[in-house]
Amino acid sequence: MASTNTPKEIDRELPPLLRVYKDGTVERFLGSSFVASSPEDPETGVSSKDIVISQNPSISARLYLPKLRNQKLPILVYYHGGAFCLESAFSFLHQRYLNIVASQANVLVVSVEYRLAPEHPLPAAYEDGWDALKWVISHSTNNVENSEPWLLNHGDFTRFYIGGDTSGANIAHNIALRVGSGVETLPGDVKIAGTVLAFPLFWSSKPVLSEPVEGHEESSAMQVWKFVYPDAPGGIDNPLINPLAPGAPSLATLGCPKMLIFVAGKDDLRDRGIWYYDALKQSGWQGQVELVHIEGEEHCFQIYHPETHNSKNMIARIASFFV
Repeated sequence: MASTNTPKEIDRELPPLLRVYKDGTVERFLGSSFVASSPEDPETGVSSKDIVISQNPSISARLYLPKLRNQKLPILVYYHGGAFCLESAFSFLHQRYLNIVASQANVLVVSVEYRLAPEHPLPAAYEDGWDALKWVISHSTNNVENSEPWLLNHGDFTRFYIGGDTSGANIAHNIALRVGSGVETLPGDVKIAGTVLAFPLFWSSKPVLSEPVEGHEESSAMQVWKFVYPDAPGGIDNPLINPLAPGAPSLATLGCPKMLIFVAGKDDLRDRGIWYYDALKQSGWQGQVELVHIEGEEHCFQIYHPETHNSKNMIARIASFFV
């Protein structure tokens, strides 16, 4: 008897990352498995737990509290990478990586679980990132619904940082711009002390520096942006992905006094990080920025292979930033 099962029809896809079927289901081909939080990580001694920030929209986070708790700790609000459509604050890779960061830096980490495309196209991730930031900072005034004891008891809001890797670094950049715009003040007049951008995802309609002209239209970054934000005003030259687009907010308005940017020699986004760094230096921004160029490494190597010499050096450099 012949099978009655028929293949589902494909609506659209983003090779090799994911596929969307006409029945609305999404199949993701990349990304690490989800893992549970831990009362005490056996390798680092860091405790982690999951909390709900908002029910509607659905925003949650995984918090990391290092073993040394006899003083108030710097706070890092962290946005994971994954091309706006993959990975999670609850994934194995980020759990392992942020356990190490929290331990090495002795910092309280809030890793934000924002909504992903294509189920929730951009700008959903940006709005979730902003709402999560405000919720965390609201603890500085002790005036917040569903408050979190770790933030109240262990967080030092005079040492408040944001950061992320790849698409998460893009979110962090845009949040720093939003803070600097002054349109909406943060609760308790908290200031962002610094921003860490690891292999930030930026792009534009024209190649920069040593990027090849041939194939630029078919580049991975271009395809990702079209997929996760198909209705973006200006397309790939929307200011959210191209910080130097016509009409984009001036980088001089970034709302933090220092920034740490990482690029990797074998990363397709390397020149974009350098381009951004150069533009920031020339923008009139009054802060301090450092570019760390790690030769011979791939995109986000420190997350995939945190045990290597270069990864350990990178994490140590990040740890020294939280002073």
